[in-house]
Amino acid sequence: MQTLQYESSWDKTISNKDRKTIEDIFLETSLPNHSLIQFTPLWQAMNHKDELLVTVLVHNFSHQVCSFISKKLRYLENNEIIAEHTFTLPSLTVPPETSMPWTFIFPVESLKSHGSLENGRLVCFNAV
Repeated sequence: MQTLQYESSWDKTISNKDRKTIEDIFLETSLPNHSLIQFTPLWQAMNHKDELLVTVLVHNFSHQVCSFISKKLRYLENNEIIAEHTFTLPSLTVPPETSMPWTFIFPVESLKSHGSLENGRLVCFNAV
């Protein structure tokens, strides 16, 4: 059974409003079609450094821990690549059968074009 878990720094700092949004979206999560790792978009933004921030629920439907060491992610809008970056995030480990919110920060140099920051999705090229 899938559970929702927050990384400790998230758990301490997330607003009640954002926590409620994440919990509502988690409750709508369905079992995977074919992928053991899936991302449910929460929100996207640009920060003051013009980096792309993509916040998602990372769903690990597998029976093994998912770590983000040298994971290549793409952010797409309407099947157009907006950003692509290889992430090494030692602090992001998602236990088996667990969903966890996370913000992936795509550096300026990883941006391929400027998107609308609406209806985007993340794709991982080397999951689990």
